[in-house]
Amino acid sequence: MKIQAVINYLDEIYKPQLQETYDNAGHTVGDANNTITGVLVVLDVTPEVVDEAIEYGCNLIVSHHPMIFRGLKRIVPDNVQCQMLEKLIKKDICLYAAHTNLDNLITGVNGILAEKLKIRNPQIIKSVCDDDAVGAGIIGTLEKAIPTYSYMATIKETLGLPLLRSSKIVKDNVQRIAICGGAGSFLIDDAIANEADIYLTADLKYHDFQRADARIILADIGHYESEQFAQELIYNDIIKKFSTFATRISKVNTNYIYYI
Repeated sequence: MKIQAVINYLDEIYKPQLQETYDNAGHTVGDANNTITGVLVVLDVTPEVVDEAIEYGCNLIVSHHPMIFRGLKRIVPDNVQCQMLEKLIKKDICLYAAHTNLDNLITGVNGILAEKLKIRNPQIIKSVCDDDAVGAGIIGTLEKAIPTYSYMATIKETLGLPLLRSSKIVKDNVQRIAICGGAGSFLIDDAIANEADIYLTADLKYHDFQRADARIILADIGHYESEQFAQELIYNDIIKKFSTFATRISKVNTNYIYYI
């Protein structure tokens, strides 16, 4: 089987046309006409991930975050990105990314996060087209209202968070939950308008928390942590369709943030 067959399938289910204009999702590196030997699924492409793909004989890496995001003007081995590119090309390894297009699918990054956090009846917060299953963020409800601090503890346990940053706890209980994996400050006003009790996202700045204004609880659950289940999602989608080659989730922890 050719690598292109897997790429065609991923394009079909993840719809690269739904990516944001600034993004670089899809097939970005390598000859897809080569016979596939294995797939490595990861959140970020790092030198350790490239070495892992070589070790396991995987010639397709499927990531959430694109390795090539902004335009390259020079490809010389004087930085880590170009060193990885050189190694990938020499080893005939292809790269494929499902990024903001996977963010924008209700069954994508936010969908699996909602599932892990027991959020029912998920709906898109901010539509980007006429399709109700496409857009930014998800809002839904828990089975019943629960004490806010109890739900905070559940979030930490589910996501593997040693700590959780939040605005002032202005509600004793929460039931209506809004989420956006990755950087989601752009949806704060939409979460408030949709009467969410709490909004879970990442990369919130000091003045973002100020915008809560006692109307909602804002919780920063970490960029990596909020998107970590994308690997599981992609892996399950691939093995559901293909069984003639090995598909692995990377063992490399690519989180760039450490808690001390």
